[in-house]
Amino acid sequence: MGADVDLGRDAMKLSLAIQTPEVPVPVPVALLTGSLEDKLAKARDLGADGVELLTVNPKALEAPALRRALDGAGLEVAAIGSGALAFAAGLTLLHSDPQVAAQAQERLRDLIDLAADLRAPLVTVGSFRGCVASVGTNGRALLAARLREAADYAAARGVRLALEPLNRYETDIVHTAAEGLAFVDEVGHSALGLLLDTYHVNIEERSWTEPFRSLMAAGRLWHVHLGDNNRLHPGGGLIDFAAIVATLGEAGYRGYLSAELLARPDPDTAATETMRAMRPLVAPYRGH
Repeated sequence: MGADVDLGRDAMKLSLAIQTPEVPVPVPVALLTGSLEDKLAKARDLGADGVELLTVNPKALEAPALRRALDGAGLEVAAIGSGALAFAAGLTLLHSDPQVAAQAQERLRDLIDLAADLRAPLVTVGSFRGCVASVGTNGRALLAARLREAADYAAARGVRLALEPLNRYETDIVHTAAEGLAFVDEVGHSALGLLLDTYHVNIEERSWTEPFRSLMAAGRLWHVHLGDNNRLHPGGGLIDFAAIVATLGEAGYRGYLSAELLARPDPDTAATETMRAMRPLVAPYRGH
């Protein structure tokens, strides 16, 4: 049984992160192997509802053909991920070189355009934001301004941005759900919300579940990334995913849980084990 894209909004859905063909190097957190068509077929056969696309050059993709391939596989685009821009292209919003930062802003607009073309609800912003230390003491205000500008662009196209709190070893700004909420409130744009990644939550928070509950109460949790405490597939480490899913379900979360995790021992096995672990957990919240 493949994915069911007719579940509607009242469902908790599962997604797998995959990289698009133009990305020049393997992305460590991209799952599944083969051509794009192969990846979509595998995602469908594993029971995923959607895919999260990790791309570096959206203009190199033929959006209509990609949309047809997705429709043919019965899959949605859960999100457009920006992480490959930092990893494979060296682009960040807070890059020390103003020209590179400007290129990053332009590429973010391209991601938003792709999201609109593919009917994806949001674009994620994680490592792509960069570090405040790269630009100096005004880095926080600079990031807020650039995300506010991008949120304006996204809102005009029916797309939202989801900022991801990251652990202290990957960035120097926004590590926790509380810090993320404060920053989003500071930006003050209705098209900017948050996503939580279980891997980062495990490092930075005191509870696996409370951050999800608090952001749901604030109405700002728009997306979830899955990864165990060692960044392997759910069940490959120590995190209590059953408790997290139950917390989300009780709080009314009906959106995507997207596997963005280390592709070990290989991208196909990581995807298979993720779906094996997660499908029973989300079943009570599938809307049917």
